[in-house]
Amino acid sequence: QLQLVESGGGLVQPGGSLRLSCAASGFTLDYYAIGWFRQAPGKEREGVSCISSSGSSTYYADSVKGRFTISRDNAKKTVYLQMNSLKPEDTAVYYCAAGGRMIGMQAMCARESFWDYWGQGTQVTVSS
Repeated sequence: QLQLVESGGGLVQPGGSLRLSCAASGFTLDYYAIGWFRQAPGKEREGVSCISSSGSSTYYADSVKGRFTISRDNAKKTVYLQMNSLKPEDTAVYYCAAGGRMIGMQAMCARESFWDYWGQGTQVTVSS
């Protein structure tokens, strides 16, 4: 069964850090780009960061650039999102997705329909 499972969410104070993990099972992660998306209450889901299948290409939304880092370990079938200097506006449910299209990461991050598999999400709350 093809599955993506996110973990690592939680409650953190402003300025703190969290590392999210996206673990894949039932398929070979090597051939897929991975994206991290988030959805805050009352808002549409947005692309946060995406990484190509090889890891050589990444994209970050302006709102997280310089604070978040995406990485992947294909041997462990896991993709990470290191989130530093967290702000209250980062509060959202974070989802990872896998997609097999061979297009640029900025384009991939911009459209949910490009992604083939989605995880169930993990809650991140930034509050004092």
